[in-house]
Amino acid sequence: MDRQNRVGHKFGTGVVSSSQVQVARKERLKKLAMETIDLSKDPYFMKNHLGQYECKLCLTIHKNEGNYLAHTQGKRHQTNLAKRAARDRKYNDVALPQPMKRARVAKKKTIKIGRPGYKVIKQRDPETLQRSLLFEVHYPEIEEGLQPRHRFMSAYEQKVEAPDKRYQYVLFAADPYETIAFKVPNIQIDKSEGKFATNWDPAKLTFTLQLHFKDEEGEK
Repeated sequence: MDRQNRVGHKFGTGVVSSSQVQVARKERLKKLAMETIDLSKDPYFMKNHLGQYECKLCLTIHKNEGNYLAHTQGKRHQTNLAKRAARDRKYNDVALPQPMKRARVAKKKTIKIGRPGYKVIKQRDPETLQRSLLFEVHYPEIEEGLQPRHRFMSAYEQKVEAPDKRYQYVLFAADPYETIAFKVPNIQIDKSEGKFATNWDPAKLTFTLQLHFKDEEGEK
């Protein structure tokens, strides 16, 4: 009797055992997984400090990536995946409290009443010979409870004139007045103690700012 062409036979070999069929199946699955699965996107794949590969879902350890991939195609891993998916669906079906929508706060529109009065005084420190500037800005009709603000702006932030890297701007703002800006040399400001100071006098309604430049190349 010719046994070579029966089911479960390979040409030129004897009967293929069930264990051999299982091994061959695992190898095919492992090869297919290695070609199609990106381990970097597998949330359950982890390499431990011993260089071994772990499945965080099934709590198993594998000696190489191929063995881990073969495990992911097996019954145990697939069953655990189905259980996890069912648990996640059940959790997601629970109505979660929704965040309350924030009420929109209408932006306050302030009618500008023009520019504030100001005075700029050029000074020089008698000890260090540093050049300095003293700004005094008067806000007689400033809104109640408000304090003037200031900030520095680079020449490339403003859109009024062509940028010039030799200069920067210092801005003063307080409603209902228009914001005013002063063009000063683009030299580092010395903010050490006693070299940079601001003050708001609520009685005189005057805001002052004094600054010192850090080197000798100040405004001329």
